[in-house]
Amino acid sequence: MDELLRKYIEFISVERGLSKNTINSYRRDLKSYITYLKMHNMTDINFITRTVIVSYLILMQKKGKASASISRACAAIKSFHHFLVMERFAEKDPTINLDAPKLEHRLPRVLTFTEVEQLLNQPDISNVWGVRDKTMLELLYATGIRVSELICIKVEDINIEMGYLRCFGKGAKERIVPVGSVALKYLKKYINDVRPKILKEQDEKTLFLNHRGKALTRQGFWKIIRKYAQEAGILKKITPHTLRHSFATHLLENGADLRSVQEMLGHADISTTQIYTHITKSKIKEVYDKTHPRA
Repeated sequence: MDELLRKYIEFISVERGLSKNTINSYRRDLKSYITYLKMHNMTDINFITRTVIVSYLILMQKKGKASASISRACAAIKSFHHFLVMERFAEKDPTINLDAPKLEHRLPRVLTFTEVEQLLNQPDISNVWGVRDKTMLELLYATGIRVSELICIKVEDINIEMGYLRCFGKGAKERIVPVGSVALKYLKKYINDVRPKILKEQDEKTLFLNHRGKALTRQGFWKIIRKYAQEAGILKKITPHTLRHSFATHLLENGADLRSVQEMLGHADISTTQIYTHITKSKIKEVYDKTHPRA
């Protein structure tokens, strides 16, 4: 079973070209699934039935796993079994007509414009690390890119003169995103004055570097944004995606059209972007309730 998983991971890495984050998530989900199968003495892939898989998903639910996690695990299991049949490692696919559990549509947490200002003003730009952090935060809010995209940006992906950056989203899909004047100002300062001081090896192309002169990690950035949120006195739960959610919400609140926001966020399906319209509608209702004399 473990060898089949190895072959599957190689397939989605090389032939399907899925992102590193997706591959890691699928690997974790399938390792857990295979552990469940082994515990129930199901070592022959041809003996796995739809009932077995449904039982596993129900177990995840009983353990308190989030709907999104169960849905992703279901997608990984379906993809895995489809691969096994396609490559003739298995005779049948037990996931045919298997539906993923319906997701709870939880609205993402967003910051108000004032809270964003407080957060972005926390880094001390009198030192190199403050300039780096300020640049990253400004860039995230200016573009709405994912943290996984931010830490992979290379110097050559930035065009300060034209005011845009190039990034590669899920499935290595390339997109061009405009960058605002404030973020561009700090990008120019960071690239010209700060990054050369941090750089240890000249062949390092990644834009944002850690204290060792290497590419910053997602975990490293998470610690940075959490520290500044605490210093800003923001009580809301902050995640690495908070500025992305705030970017999209603020654009829509100020009249941006949904299709343009979809392009900037890199969503393949506009229905994913539409969740932000629910937030803006909630905001409108809140304003109405507070200001209308007969609300």
